[in-house]
Order: sequence, then C-alpha cells, then structure tokens
Amino acid sequence: MEKEILKYIRQNPFISQQELAEKVGLSRSATAGYISNLSKKGEIKGRAYILKEKDSITCIGTMNYDSKVHAKEELQIGTANPVKKSESCGGVARNISENLARLGVSVSLVSCVGNDKEGMWVMEETKLSGVDTSLVKVLPDVRTGAYTAVLDTEGDMYIALADLDINNYITPKMIEENWSHIIATESVFIDTNISRESLSFIIERCRNEKIKLYLDPVSLSDAEKLPNDLSGIDTIFPNCKEAEFLSGITNIRSVEDCKRAAELIKEKGVTNVIITLGGKGVFYSVTGEEQMMSGSKLKVVDTTGAGDAFAAGYIYGVIQGFPPKKACELGMKSSQLTLQTTKSVYPNLRTELLEN
Repeated sequence: MEKEILKYIRQNPFISQQELAEKVGLSRSATAGYISNLSKKGEIKGRAYILKEKDSITCIGTMNYDSKVHAKEELQIGTANPVKKSESCGGVARNISENLARLGVSVSLVSCVGNDKEGMWVMEETKLSGVDTSLVKVLPDVRTGAYTAVLDTEGDMYIALADLDINNYITPKMIEENWSHIIATESVFIDTNISRESLSFIIERCRNEKIKLYLDPVSLSDAEKLPNDLSGIDTIFPNCKEAEFLSGITNIRSVEDCKRAAELIKEKGVTNVIITLGGKGVFYSVTGEEQMMSGSKLKVVDTTGAGDAFAAGYIYGVIQGFPPKKACELGMKSSQLTLQTTKSVYPNLRTELLEN
C-alpha cells in the first residue's frame, strides 16, 4: 500500500489526503497513518509530500566567515609582520556542500549563522552556489562563526583562530526537528565542530536507520568529542595527526603505519578509512581495498579548504558509482584545484575538470 501511495504522490506532490484515500480505497484516517509512517522513514518530507531524493546528501556542521592572512615574508613572533588579507565563505560542512553543489549533487546544509552582515553574506553566497540553505537557522543577537588563518609564504597554515561558539546551537533538538528532511536524502556528512551530544545523536540515528554517514574529524580537539563506538560511520576522513589520535599510534610515517592505523580505527566500528597526508597524498582502506596514492607537486597558493575539497570529490565519486581508487582520484583533483586559489572552494569547480 505504501508503494501505491508514493506512486500517486509522485504524480501530484500537492494531492490531498482525501484524494489519496479515494484513489487507494482506504479511509482518510488510514491513509494519514500510512503517510505518517512514510514521513518517519524519510520517504516524505515537509509539505507537499516531498519525496526522498536519489543521489542527495545533507551536510551538518560549520558555516562561517573566513579571514586569511597571507605572510609576505617569513613570520616572526613578537613583532609586526607584513601580510595580505582576504575573505571568503568557510566552514567544513559548508565548504563540502558548496563543492558538491558545484559538481551537480543535490545537497542541503544544516547549520547556524548570526543575523549580521557576515552571516547574511555567507548565506547568500552559499545559496547562489546551488546549496539548499532552507535548514540553516539565523540566530538574532549571536555572532556568525569566524575563522582566521595565518598562512606562511608557502601558503601553509602557521596558526588558525576559530570563534565557533555559535555551533553550540546545533543541538540534538535542532537535528531532531529537521530529521524528516535529513533522512529524505540518501547520505549525511557531519563535521566535528558541533557538540559532543549532537555528534553522538547523529551517529546513533544514522546507525539505527542505516543511513550512509561521512565524517571529518576536523582537528585533534574536535576529534576528542567523538564517542568510542564509531559504528554507524561509513567513511571517516582523518588527517595524519587525527589518525594518530583515533588509532592510538604515534608517528604515522609509512604505508604500514597507515594500514595499522586504519585497522585500529575500523575496530571502533568505522567501515571505511581515508587518511589524508597533505602533499604526500592519501591512504585509503575502503571495502577491502587498500592503497597509498601519492600527491602531485604544485605551487600552493592557500591550503585552506583543501581537505574539504578532497572529501567532497571523493563523496561525488561514490555517488557516481565509481570504485574507491577513482573516487580518491577525483578527491585529489578537487583538492589540487582548491590549493591554487585563495578561496576555500575553487570557484570554477565543475564535473568536467575532475572527470577529464
């Protein structure tokens, strides 16, 4: 009966319950019961019975205003340094959602911004890139998250400063309120800038409801918020330091170290592990396949957002049905493009640049 109800809703998303009842030969109350069950399953979301979208993803986490300070000379502590400053939209979840939207993926973002000029600018730019921002909450009297990166003359991060207290408003209650929309997508991505409670809530819900979940640990301090039981996470994207923390291995240096670290992280319940190693490349352990992929030598303008671009390119590859190696190649290409711009997302990203 549920399949029949979905068939009529697909034909007319604005059909009334009474019309549905007449078409399927049930009472209106019985039809309402079926619709309620379909909503709980995520097959229907919101008004007009919005149906579950194929090849779609919801990103949950940070959405902030990025300031980047590029050193013109070798940085020195305790004195003024000549720099060049730039601004861009930022936030791990936001960056990944924009990358995916530019690659043609249907993507929604769950996050918070303040009702200030920075928040409104970031919201507008994100929406223009193709991301569904209808689930982003605008909070009065709260400052939009801010991230300031100080980059050395090579474009590598020297130090980063993050004012992300606004992410405390991404609570389990907020996630619960949007859950019917979230599970109407086929997969979920989260970053660990949100609270410990929210991380555990999302991981558990995705595990129980068998939703594919991607996770970026973001930083050592944020990785500490993850629960010991990581079952429910399909794919995790730690960098070398985060992989050392999650696995308990110190000084990951060799391919064998990466293999052992991936094994130990998987013992916590993660299905797939991809360790990003900066300019050295990536190590992936996905669906029984393991390989080290070397990076390419590039002139780096700015490293900010490169890891986000890799994760987005990889997720895009998975959505397209590519094998792990191909998906990682797409991730590396996306990352390389981002390394060559001052923006946190390569502004001209499109599928042709990756797949050719």
